[in-house]
Amino acid sequence: MVAELLAPQARRTGPARGAVPSEHLRTWVLSQAQNVTRHRAGLRPFRVDEFGDPATGPSRGHVQAVNALLGTLRTPLGRVIAELKDTAEAAADDPSRERVTALLELKSKAHDWVRATEQVWDFYLELFGQRQSSFAPWLVACDRIALDCYQYAYLGVGVAKSVPAPPPFAYMRTGFSPATYRRGIRLSKIGRQLNPFALIQLPYHRLLNPWTLGAILHEVSHNLQNDLGLQKVVPVRIAERLLGAGLPRSVASTWTRWNREIFADLAGLLLGGPGTVGSLFDVVGRSRRQTLGYLPGGVHPTPYLRAFLSVELLRRMGFPEEAEQYRRTWRALYPDTRGSDIPRPLLQTARTAVPLVVDALCRTEFPSLGHRTLMTVLRFEPKEQVMIEEAAGRLAEGVDPGVLPERFLISAVRTAVERGLASPDRLMRNFFTELGRRSR
Repeated sequence: MVAELLAPQARRTGPARGAVPSEHLRTWVLSQAQNVTRHRAGLRPFRVDEFGDPATGPSRGHVQAVNALLGTLRTPLGRVIAELKDTAEAAADDPSRERVTALLELKSKAHDWVRATEQVWDFYLELFGQRQSSFAPWLVACDRIALDCYQYAYLGVGVAKSVPAPPPFAYMRTGFSPATYRRGIRLSKIGRQLNPFALIQLPYHRLLNPWTLGAILHEVSHNLQNDLGLQKVVPVRIAERLLGAGLPRSVASTWTRWNREIFADLAGLLLGGPGTVGSLFDVVGRSRRQTLGYLPGGVHPTPYLRAFLSVELLRRMGFPEEAEQYRRTWRALYPDTRGSDIPRPLLQTARTAVPLVVDALCRTEFPSLGHRTLMTVLRFEPKEQVMIEEAAGRLAEGVDPGVLPERFLISAVRTAVERGLASPDRLMRNFFTELGRRSR
């Protein structure tokens, strides 16, 4: 377009300095800085009061964290726009080839920054905007559960630790699997910028069936592994324990590679109790081909072996009868491993490896926990299960479940469903009503 406006002389030599530009060219040149300036202004900081009811909207901390992230992009964008404005004014007065070229280069640079800023702004606009929808009470209920997990973990450690802020933030997606994005990692969804707080992504169908929300405890545990300073030492402890017991290096390497998902399963069980194992079975109990399948290089334990880890920990927690029931159920679902492509050494050593892995994660003292074990920090004993079972009856009746911690409500509603204490719809409503009441 500019080349046409400058034709025919400009294509040969460009306008002489001091030439009077056409009014059309002048208007277009000046509008470029104006357009980008207004685009940047539209990507403004978010306000706490613009996402519906403050009781269910993003907290002040979440909004401030996102605005700080946006600021790291808006500031350099502002500098580029200021330079673009000066260059546009100069080109408007004297549209030489050099000045027009400089203008177009700065315009492209500014638009690159705008797109990067807009990607972040759009992502959090969508997440925060969910708090204006009818799903807001469900999401804030999940926030409360995640917050309770963090509070309990940080009260359980034996050494003072800096408190993460803001807490995890839940949002909804369609699909099968939940997911998490940890604090401080570079996230492709926001252009590889550092994620300012933990995000817990939950499928719609999990929210519709809250007795399957053991997924929250699992995803929160992924974040706890990092925030409690266990991300490096846990795989080392697993490898040491297995190699020390004489297991093949290939076997030790595989279990070590699975460390993050194993940690999330076992920490989630310690946070939520026996009902969490049932929630895990919901996920890993699939067709024989899927459950007995093995993915070389995968980070998830093959589902068949994964179940035995939680059963072993459940036994160690003081629930031998429940552990045996789950073990028998799993064996009934998968009575043999015929047709499996799980490496033979893994299957042959599983009876030895599973208890060792559970010991390495849950019964080993870690310096970052104040030389306490994970089972000590996230203590769950039979007395907590009694509380859960009592709360199950109260949820079924629609009465106050009492002082039960939020994380226990998942197992309580699951217990109520499994025992047929009330209809699933009634239990779902009562579950979210109780957590909604606590958010006020």
